[in-house]
Amino acid sequence: MSMQYPYSVGMHINPEIPYNDLPLLPFQESLETILVMQAAIRANKALAELKGIAQTIPNQSIFINTISLKEAQYSSEIENIITTTDELYQAFSISDGMMTQSAKEVLSYRSALWQGFSLLKNRGVLTTSVMNEIQATLLGNNAGIRSLPGTALKNAVSGKIIYTPPVGKEVILDKLKNLEAYIHTDSVDPLIKLAMMHYQFESIHPYYDGNGRTGRILNILYLIYEGLLDQPILYLSHYIIQHKEDYYRLLQNCTFKQDYEPWILYILEGIEQSAKETISKIKSIQVCMQDSIALVKEKLPKIYSKELIEVIFEQPYCKIKFLEDRGIAKRKTASEYLYQLEEVGILESKKVGRETLFLNTKLFELFKGL
Repeated sequence: MSMQYPYSVGMHINPEIPYNDLPLLPFQESLETILVMQAAIRANKALAELKGIAQTIPNQSIFINTISLKEAQYSSEIENIITTTDELYQAFSISDGMMTQSAKEVLSYRSALWQGFSLLKNRGVLTTSVMNEIQATLLGNNAGIRSLPGTALKNAVSGKIIYTPPVGKEVILDKLKNLEAYIHTDSVDPLIKLAMMHYQFESIHPYYDGNGRTGRILNILYLIYEGLLDQPILYLSHYIIQHKEDYYRLLQNCTFKQDYEPWILYILEGIEQSAKETISKIKSIQVCMQDSIALVKEKLPKIYSKELIEVIFEQPYCKIKFLEDRGIAKRKTASEYLYQLEEVGILESKKVGRETLFLNTKLFELFKGL
């Protein structure tokens, strides 16, 4: 299978020959330059602030559900799997039969992300087995590690091969074993290590498909493994979408020019900016939620409950069944609650097939801008 990449650069290796000589980690080059260390300090500081503000949220699922869904959307968009925000949030609230194929693929990413999070919590390590299970959920098959030749990355315009990853299942497994060891040893600052492990995983390219998405899930899980975050709430894929050309160019420069510093700086800047954006978004959602609580207490005191407000903030679209499942109210009463919330301007009903969905308009607008 071929993957379309947008750039070619000056080569020091033959791009048409499988790169079985991909160096093992850690590389001999010194990665901790002055610029890199300064950037790492800034990125670590932003992550620490994000971790702190996340810990103040009473019900973290209110934010994590939607943030992880946006990460799924952006990570899939990097692979040209495009969904609109409205389509995506509706898909999360309606039956499978009404979803577009793109929406299903995005939700598969989200499922793989949460599966990886659960596996990390249970096993405490990031292994090839965890990677394989994440990729299998993403693709919905058990093809596993590549065992056949023929995988190459090509220029999206010319079709010219620009990189051929290692071939041979044993070769690939050996390089993944080395990557595992690198992940679990203390060598450099964890964020510098993240940049290099992401480069190495993408260079190994262990699967027939889903390598990019699996690699981006590993980024999030690694931050949790290192204790830099408690939950998967950093949507680094948004930064990559905004700087997609640099992403591919700098990845290739690592391979063909052994130019690692610009790549590491790119990842560190992405972590810092993504953390700051998430902090800002969490603060905005907290304000929005408090405004809604005040409005309901004033206009609809008889239906107010902490649980009701939380369920309408867990994602932009809500439906009657969500209230039933939480034990907030039976179907008829749950319907009345949602329509009353529409009357005071918090929700907006929308017919989708046979379902009636209720859009939290302010929350939706906040996440459209993510």
